[in-house]
Amino acid sequence: MKSQTNEREISRFGLGCSRMSNANSNRTESIATIHAALDAGITHINTADFYTSGHNEMLIGEALKGYNRDKAFLSVKFGALVAPNGTLYGLDVRPQHIKNYLTYSLKRLGVDYIDLYQPARIDLAIPVEETVGVISDMVKAGYVKQIGMTQVDADTLRKAHSVHPISLVEYQYSLFNRSIEKDILPTARELGIDVVAFGALAHGLLSGTMSKDKVDHGNDYIPLFHKGNIDKNLSLVEVLRQIAVEKQMTVAQLAVAWVLAKGKDIIPLIGARKVCQLQESIKSLNVHLNESDVKRIEGAIPVNEIAGSSFPQMQFKNGMVVH
Repeated sequence: MKSQTNEREISRFGLGCSRMSNANSNRTESIATIHAALDAGITHINTADFYTSGHNEMLIGEALKGYNRDKAFLSVKFGALVAPNGTLYGLDVRPQHIKNYLTYSLKRLGVDYIDLYQPARIDLAIPVEETVGVISDMVKAGYVKQIGMTQVDADTLRKAHSVHPISLVEYQYSLFNRSIEKDILPTARELGIDVVAFGALAHGLLSGTMSKDKVDHGNDYIPLFHKGNIDKNLSLVEVLRQIAVEKQMTVAQLAVAWVLAKGKDIIPLIGARKVCQLQESIKSLNVHLNESDVKRIEGAIPVNEIAGSSFPQMQFKNGMVVH
């Protein structure tokens, strides 16, 4: 697909790199995965300056050495504030700080420009027009090619788009979270903005390998996994597994194929950190689901039968989380 601000092709998949900076990740394997993605034509490399305090950007920068810079479409989020223990405690998208964030990202990535730059969230106390206005100045200066948004409502997306064309907008989207279908997806399509869909496997619920004994019932962060909900949700996954078996694929591949089937303007992010994981996900590109298949898959996990929700939509005001 082509973005609306230039004629450059963006791959049908995106590689989400955040997990490559986890404590149990292997640097060599992570770099090999990025190389395998680029070699397979998966050019969209998705990261953020706050993923392990810049480690993720430096890892990607190392992986890009020796590669044609133009082969990669680098998507970078900025603004989240992270404490030394790794917890998110606030947001800083103040216009006067954006150039500084961008400068550090360019340095860590070892590149002269970033293809897609976007705030991790918006601050309710700062007009989104001001945030986008500064990024648009960086577009004019050549340091940024395109502007994106993340997890904003439809009205905010319209306001941002009125200042500078928004090329991509990033949201969580899976069979266990279809909330964007109500307002966000129609608005994005009206404005000609493609959607980057993360969380296609619903925090591992749709990985096909999760079971009751692998779930932390004390996790209050994601209601889908609460003790009173997980049994019901795992039973829905088993219904989906029957369809996957019929089609001779894994549950995870079917879940990703469903996202792909929902529209050519939706780009699922795959959070692979090993080459074998990437290769398994790529197989979803070869799956054709017709309208009947899509309805059957959605019928296996009816929205009104999902127990609990995904992680909450965080909002920020004056840099602090508001509820």
